[in-house]
Amino acid sequence: MVVKVEPGASLPQAVIESPDFMSITRTDEELSMVCSEAAAAGLAGADGPWRAIKIKGPFAFDQTGVLAAFLDPLAQAAIGIFAASTFDTDYVLVKSENLDRAVEALQSAGHRLLA
Repeated sequence: MVVKVEPGASLPQAVIESPDFMSITRTDEELSMVCSEAAAAGLAGADGPWRAIKIKGPFAFDQTGVLAAFLDPLAQAAIGIFAASTFDTDYVLVKSENLDRAVEALQSAGHRLLA
């Protein structure tokens, strides 16, 4: 799930304690969280469900175009995304109902997807 709450909000305990994939970003405008459906249960501002596709890294910080090469086929297929990055790699989230079309678009563009 992708969740947006007010910037000064506390991190929900269920998100903090979740052993599942999560990404948390706080800015002056918002607190955004990517977390499992279970961790997002009951949170206002939750959107989903989403499926994460990991772009196999690590990538050097001076390596350019990695994310663009992955996102261009999805944009051409009119598939919206939510991206989350870590130190070593990137994750692209697509709505669950778009996963099959996303996989097809990526494979048609020459990307190899691993299970």
